[in-house]
Amino acid sequence: MSYMTGLQCLRCNKNYPLEVLLKGCPECDVPVNLTVKYDYDAIEKVFDPQRLKERAHTMWRYWEFLPANQEHIVTMGEGMTPLIPVPRLGAEIGVPNLYVKNETVNPSWSFKDRMAAAAVSVAPQFNKTAITASSSGNAGSATAAFAARAGMDCVLFTVADFPQTMKTQMEVYGTKLIAMPTILDRWRMVEALVDNFGWFTTAGFCWPPVGSNPYAIEGYKTIGYEISEQLSWRAPNAVVVPVGGGDAFYGAWKGFTEFYNAGYIDSLPRMIAAETFGPLKNALAKGLEFPEEVDYGPTVAISVGVPYGTYQSMKALWDSGGDAESAADNEAIMEMQLKLAALEGIYAEASSVQTLAVIKQLREAGRIDRDEVVVALLTSTGLKHPEVTLELLPTIPELEPRLDAVVQALEDVYDYRIVSNL
Repeated sequence: MSYMTGLQCLRCNKNYPLEVLLKGCPECDVPVNLTVKYDYDAIEKVFDPQRLKERAHTMWRYWEFLPANQEHIVTMGEGMTPLIPVPRLGAEIGVPNLYVKNETVNPSWSFKDRMAAAAVSVAPQFNKTAITASSSGNAGSATAAFAARAGMDCVLFTVADFPQTMKTQMEVYGTKLIAMPTILDRWRMVEALVDNFGWFTTAGFCWPPVGSNPYAIEGYKTIGYEISEQLSWRAPNAVVVPVGGGDAFYGAWKGFTEFYNAGYIDSLPRMIAAETFGPLKNALAKGLEFPEEVDYGPTVAISVGVPYGTYQSMKALWDSGGDAESAADNEAIMEMQLKLAALEGIYAEASSVQTLAVIKQLREAGRIDRDEVVVALLTSTGLKHPEVTLELLPTIPELEPRLDAVVQALEDVYDYRIVSNL
């Protein structure tokens, strides 16, 4: 069974029945997404947070708060990703109580698996057997993987210029992958499949942007649930999320609020948007209700490097008393990627470590206090886009098998002197 009761507009609060509404609120005069409503009283009668240890170690341990009927759940072990303290990196940037939520260990190596799992699992309730999306990376890989797992037809639209690794990952799952000239072109093709053939989608496709399928966004709530559980039923002071369209940003916030309203945690975190070009930061500074498009350029943060924002992201900022900061400096982002890997053993995508670059900036500006507990969301593995990392690494020396040559190369290439342990 499912405890869903309907959909509701995030802005005007108009209620809609449970149906496929993928283009936002039909009544609002600005692009606004809908969100799923539940019978929370009924959920709280059957959900016991103290008995979660008896449940599957996946995001579906919280199934009562999710949209799919239990018999339709499609899973590959997504969710319940590690929450890892990173004290060495935290000490370096002045936030000793720093954690990372490591989404790189999901089945297709990114947080998008939560969204795809929720969308594919709820599709049968609306008699949907085919799925589509517009993506140049993580969302497409996740959608393709879960569509394959569910036995659903899948057509994905992308653009030609994107990392080969991500293209390969999308295609290997058996999806039909088609490249379009522009991002707007690929959105229009998704819309055509939705409107003309009734296909289901995971990611957003509307312009101006509304956000993703509201049922899919529910999967991101589990980020908030898991952090709460992993911190022994308390919320951190701040959660920093890489933000493009802001689906996970809003979804995680909704998860925290649901657990707070149920009494499982006694405080709420401040949500901080780590952006590339700063549309949310700009909107906050100007007091805008809806983010306007800002200037943009090339970036290593390809997964979130967009010049626009969404209403749902703004709502998470307003409701949480949050903050937004941009980290458009490629050198600062890549520095954090290398530091995270070298100091803590985690290789995350450049878009992911934008959170860490922003935390450093906010700490230096006094907008994060030294004693705060801060969680940074690492959305995807660096193996999705290794080309940008490779540019910064030294050429691997090729040597004859002589110890003196190895010792010399370590000094010359890596500035490392061997210390004897004899």
